[in-house]
Amino acid sequence: MSESRAAIRYAKAILDLAVDKKATDAVEKDMRSVLATISDSVELRQLVDSPVISGPMKKDILLKIFKGSHAISEGLIGMLVDNKRVSILNEVALKFIILNEQQKGKDVAYVTTAIPMDAAMEKKILKQVTTITGNKVTVENTVDESIIGGFVLRVGDLQYDASISNKLNNLKREFTNSL
Repeated sequence: MSESRAAIRYAKAILDLAVDKKATDAVEKDMRSVLATISDSVELRQLVDSPVISGPMKKDILLKIFKGSHAISEGLIGMLVDNKRVSILNEVALKFIILNEQQKGKDVAYVTTAIPMDAAMEKKILKQVTTITGNKVTVENTVDESIIGGFVLRVGDLQYDASISNKLNNLKREFTNSL
């Protein structure tokens, strides 16, 4: 099973549990914290991905880092560690946020650009994505200089990659295949 499919399944299960317990806001806050913390820390990503560090140690460290989280969030961390799937924690958090926003009738458009977007560009993207999805949309911009230029737009399961690095990779692949 691909990691993405597994992450979606875990996220859906946690969302269903959070809805039943009327704790979606608290769990979403925790998932945003997990996403930000893991994204910002190289050491934490290495810890989560490390096959050398034991599961109980990973669980202990993660529960200490995310102390004060809702019981559902702590349960998710424990379950991922126990099932040896803790490496997808970041992806589960992201999928949970997306699913929860969609349930509220909102979508989040994740736009990755080489430089920060200005207000005019954000407004254009917001208008296009609102037209496509029919939902209220918010835009979250991430800067990644490795895409060289252009942008990568992700809304839910849809992704549009108009980055220069993607186009260069496509050209490289075509060139290699034609030899």
